[in-house]
Formats: sequence, C-alpha cells, structure tokens
Amino acid sequence: MVAVALAAGLVGGGIGAVTTHYLDGSSGNAVVTSLSTVTPGTPTSANVANAGAVAQVAAEVLPSVVSITVTTSNGGDEGSGVVLSSSGYILTNNHVIAAAAGGGGQIAVTFNTGKTVSATIVGRDTVSDLAVIKVSGVSGLTPASLGSSASLVVGQPVVAVGSPLGLSGTVTSGIVSALHRPVSTAGAGAAQGTVFDAIQTDAPINPGNSGGPLVNLSGQVVGINSAIATLGTSNPFGSSGQSGSIGLGFSIPIDTARPIAAQLIKTGTASYALLGVEISNATSSQGVPDGAQVRVVQSGSPAAKAGLKVGDVITGLGSLRIDSADALIAAVHAQQPGSTVTITYRRAGTSHTVTVNLAAVQS
Repeated sequence: MVAVALAAGLVGGGIGAVTTHYLDGSSGNAVVTSLSTVTPGTPTSANVANAGAVAQVAAEVLPSVVSITVTTSNGGDEGSGVVLSSSGYILTNNHVIAAAAGGGGQIAVTFNTGKTVSATIVGRDTVSDLAVIKVSGVSGLTPASLGSSASLVVGQPVVAVGSPLGLSGTVTSGIVSALHRPVSTAGAGAAQGTVFDAIQTDAPINPGNSGGPLVNLSGQVVGINSAIATLGTSNPFGSSGQSGSIGLGFSIPIDTARPIAAQLIKTGTASYALLGVEISNATSSQGVPDGAQVRVVQSGSPAAKAGLKVGDVITGLGSLRIDSADALIAAVHAQQPGSTVTITYRRAGTSHTVTVNLAAVQS
C-alpha cells in the first residue's frame, strides 16, 4: 500500500510500507521571463537518453536551477527552484518554503555560480503545492525554457536537476514511467487532501530535489519534482526514517504549474477548478477500484447544475479514466478554472455523459 507524507530536506541538528514523500530537502535591463512563451516539445526519435544528450541538457539547464535553504528557529528545509525571469522570480514547491511564511524564517538562494542571496515569498498555493519567491540585488539571471507536459509520452527520456540532500547541481536521467498518476500528499505546508495529477518518472530524485525541474531532452522544463515513494525503514533506536529513491518519483506537470506561477506573481494567490462534490472510492463487485462515488453535491455548484446526484459513480473526465476519488480530485485540479469538461458517470447501472462548466475558486 502506498501511504503519503511530507519529507522536507531537513536542516538541523528493517523494510516497511512504501511511502510517498515530498522532496525538500533592478538593473534597468529588460526583463526576460519564461512564463510569456510556451515552447511545446515534441518527442522524436532523436530524443535518445545517451550521455551526450544528457550532458547537453545539463549544460543548458543548470544556470536556471537554484538551491533553496530555509532557516528557522527549529531547523529548516532544503529544496530546489527554477528561475522564471531575469528579474529574480523563482518557482519552487510550497512545502520547501512554507516554514518561512509569515516571517517564520529566512530563505537563502544559491545559484549555479555559487553566489548566495536572500529571497522573499511572492505568493504560495497550498492546493497545488507551488510557490514563487524573489531574489533581489542580482542581474543577468537565465530563465529556464518551459515546455509543455501535454506532449509527454510514456517511455520518453527525461532529466531531473536539483539539490538532493543538499548536493547542488545534481543531474540524473530516466524516463517518463506513467502519466496522470494521482498522488495524494498531506503534512506541513500542504493542504489536507492535496492531490495532484503527476508525471511519474524513474529518474533518481531524493529529498532536496523538491521544486527543481524535470526536463525533456530539448532542455525544456516539463514538470516540477515534488514527491517520491520510498521504503520506510526503522533504525535500532526505534525511530522511523526515510530511505532514498527507489525509482518512483512524481512531478507536477508544467502545464499545471505555469498558470499558477503567473497568478502568484500577479496577485500572490491562485485559483483552481471546482466541481462541487464530496466523493469516496467506489469498487466493483470483485473489489477492484471502479470510480469516484458522489456522497454530497454542493448546492449551486457546477456538479449540481449539470445534474449530478448523490450515488452517481464518476468514471471518466474527458479522456481520462477515473477509478478512485483521488483520480477525480487530481483530474479536476489539472483543469483550468472556468473550463468546460465532459464527465462520464454511472447511475443505476447505466452510463451517462454530461458537460460541466467548472467553477473558479481561490485557494
């Protein structure tokens, strides 16, 4: 069974169940930003994960990746970040910098050059687990090139860059192992029940990679590394620990992260799509996961307006198969607020399809 927990890269003084962990570990010049341009990457036969290709990607991406250290009175966290603009905006995970929110700590950013400067929080979103911070007093930063996660295919080579266990500038490679993997996370810095529609990869990532980029072989960021599954361990002193990568890493798709980052920079907050139902897991007569069963329909919600009722079992959203409550939550969170989607559901043994206009709500 896969359980879920936070596991920031902590700064400070036997085999168990598989667990999913977070991975913490003005000059007057024109501002260059990643967010204004979408550069879709199309998988081709040239995308072969040979050493030369990975080395080229590393050379292109490393100047746009930073190490983040949060210091608090109780210790702190470590993670990574992606440079979004030459003016100093940096994208990372909320759980990396959450301890510093509200003046609770200090944030230091170290660039690939070795230079370290302080940073402040511009905005953070607990629903998506994304945050934007900003450094000042620096110039000539290199924004990362953002691709499109919609073009990813299973088996496509990818590269992860970040600071696992505080080892800055670490580059690892692997493939996209699965797409649309619902990953549920909860803990400090994350909203209870937070679920994201993840890219699964076997590129080795560890605590400290959180907030760093997952990159295609065109050098474009296609995801933000956020969580891993690990085998829990116990030491002789009776406390449980966190083991390293076992080839199960999860990234927030960049198509989800890009608009949220833009909102955080503009307003400091983000909005997300809302269906307006409370749900639980549905299972078939054989005990196999079989959809998301509607337990409550909120009055006046998009679900209510579309005619969904208590007892309906949602089995699809657009082209995505929905086999659990988490799968539906992740699929809805991946949609743009205000967008229109097609939902397939089962009522009294008969399949139906309905069009739903998702609401937009602030996180």
